[in-house]
Amino acid sequence: MAGFRQDAPALEDITMVAHPAVTLLIDLSEGEGLVCDTPGRHERGSVVIGLLPGNLRATGRGVGECLQIRLEPAAAAAVLGASTELSGTVVSLEDVWGRDAGRAEDRLRAAASWDERFTIAVEILGRRLGARPPVDPEVAYTWRRTLTSRGRVRVDGLADQVGWSRKRLWSRFRSQLGITPKRAAQLVRFDHAAHLLATGYAAASVATESGYVDQSHLHREVKAFTGLTPTAVAVAPWLAIDDVAWPASPPTRSPVTGSDRIPGLR
Repeated sequence: MAGFRQDAPALEDITMVAHPAVTLLIDLSEGEGLVCDTPGRHERGSVVIGLLPGNLRATGRGVGECLQIRLEPAAAAAVLGASTELSGTVVSLEDVWGRDAGRAEDRLRAAASWDERFTIAVEILGRRLGARPPVDPEVAYTWRRTLTSRGRVRVDGLADQVGWSRKRLWSRFRSQLGITPKRAAQLVRFDHAAHLLATGYAAASVATESGYVDQSHLHREVKAFTGLTPTAVAVAPWLAIDDVAWPASPPTRSPVTGSDRIPGLR
């Protein structure tokens, strides 16, 4: 998780880049607060961003604070319950947690420091994590292998490793995480490529390093995930802050300077 504070007299508009995690944006602002937009959807305040949200933008104005929490899909399935229905969309946190969303916001907003907010958030998530059954170990293993291989893994091989048929793995993975194993691999591969682009690598080199057939293949995948070109993704503020907010994120890049950015704990 990471905490952010902004003081923007004019409206700020940030393109949000797909990430291999379900993301909670808990709006702790007073006044106008956070607004998230996707084609056909407009949400104000705290939101849950599912996997593969597509063309997504966040806007805000004035003084505001936000707690961002990234949940790996297996954890999100337990913490959110309806996470399998969240893929490809953005929904209000209240729609997922009901009145608990408002109570969580109130507690976090009243905290005296970001460290206290992180502690409260861990407590809230931990309590919800233990309230629902976990995903199948085979599904969790498949996700971890997909992540550690940076998306360069064959589904048939993973099915053999967990002792399931390809059909069973495909069905269980999709029903529990809301995404197919193949699409999960594409998302993880895209995430690796996007961070390389943000580091300054040329698109042709990124395509080769990330396992794409060629630069055109990379261009199509980036466009499909974000609605942007690789050139636009390379300068996206959403990626530029990763070294500050998520210091464990590979690959290592030169830190981006900026006031009022508060690193959290992942």
